[in-house]
This record gives sequence, C-alpha cells and structure tokens, in this order.
Amino acid sequence: MDILAQINNGVNIPTRIMYSSNLSWKPLQEVLQSLQSQGLIEEYPIEKGDKRTKKAYRVSEKGNEVLRYFNKAVETMEKSAKAVHGRV
Repeated sequence: MDILAQINNGVNIPTRIMYSSNLSWKPLQEVLQSLQSQGLIEEYPIEKGDKRTKKAYRVSEKGNEVLRYFNKAVETMEKSAKAVHGRV
C-alpha cells in the first residue's frame, strides 16, 4: 500500500520509489510488476534531459479506488480505537 500511495503522491520513477520505500531493486521490481498485473498502476515512458527513454508509473483508476477504500478503513479503525479508549 505504501508504494501505491507514494506513486499517487508523485514519486513515480523506479529509483525514487526504491529509495522512498527502502527496498532493494529486485523486490521493488516484483512489487511493481504485481501492482501492474493487478491493474493498480500503469507504466508509461518518459524522457529525461539525456534523451534516454525511462519508465515511470501512475496510479490507475482501480488503484485510486483501492487507496480510497484503504484510507477509509484506516479512518474507521482510528475512530473505533478512539471510541474504545474514550470509554476506559
């Protein structure tokens, strides 16, 4: 979920995703492939100043739905925890 949220927040180049998620290259590639195969992210080519084509990622509509659902679930759990602790 962390990688999906990072991509959604604009960290979309593989090496930047790797650094921000504290993963090594191979596990990151496996996670990105999994997210892509589930339709949660989309890969697209970008060009940098050195004219080499690189890839970047963006969150798909399905990925945005998953993020909204996850954030709603976290919010609900936090409210429940506050309610339980408030009664103690």
